[in-house]
Amino acid sequence: MNQATERAYIQPGDIVLLISPDRREFLVRMVPGRELHTHRGILRHDDIIGARWGATIPSHLGHGYLALTPSLEKQIRSVKRRTQIIYPKEIGYLLLKLNICPGARVIEAGTGSGGLTLALAQMVRPDGHVYTYEIRNQMRDQAEANLERVGLSEYVTFKVRDIAEGFDERDADALFLDVREPQDYLAQAHAALKGGGFFGALVPTTNQVVDLLYAFKQHPFGFIEVEELLLRQYKPVPGRLRPADTMVGHTGYLVFARALLAPQDS
Repeated sequence: MNQATERAYIQPGDIVLLISPDRREFLVRMVPGRELHTHRGILRHDDIIGARWGATIPSHLGHGYLALTPSLEKQIRSVKRRTQIIYPKEIGYLLLKLNICPGARVIEAGTGSGGLTLALAQMVRPDGHVYTYEIRNQMRDQAEANLERVGLSEYVTFKVRDIAEGFDERDADALFLDVREPQDYLAQAHAALKGGGFFGALVPTTNQVVDLLYAFKQHPFGFIEVEELLLRQYKPVPGRLRPADTMVGHTGYLVFARALLAPQDS
């Protein structure tokens, strides 16, 4: 069986999105011999492994579960969390703005539950790496378990540290801060980035944006941008297409900049 043919079939270790007849979703990594117990019966991993992607797999009670490749958005939303994760609408955009690509070396703080960490690891593999900093041991452990669950932990180094002490890495391609007072860590961020490296931060209030903008004046960063993303879904009914009753409105402000060389370094 060639590689293209193998990709058409579910393999051990694959992450599978299983959807029940009533649209309940289960994100499961395939391990021979294991079982998934659901409200509509038991699904044996051995019955799923070897099936074609898009097939319907019956539970032991005869209810059919659709087996699909999960999107990155589904994987992020499935992480077990103790805190609010960054929303996918922001994650997708910041991956582009920070130029996250295969082979990139990326620093993140704080890790939280690992939603953004998962997306970063997915994008930098197979040759890149993510270095993520978190001050709380519990959160670090939760994030590492979430990355292990989807098979991405090998692309991430987890560190428990107050970033006021600085970052270990130098010449990183990009750095993202999801911390309460990012303006306090601009010197540490600049020291870790390569010349021209990409900086990003997420803060929930305009007050924090203003504090960060003032702080930029004291450090060699340029090309500063402040942006906000709103997402409105529509009900996919051809006869009465209209917006959904609720929308994902304000979830945070994104601030981007580039690390410039200080005059003495030019």
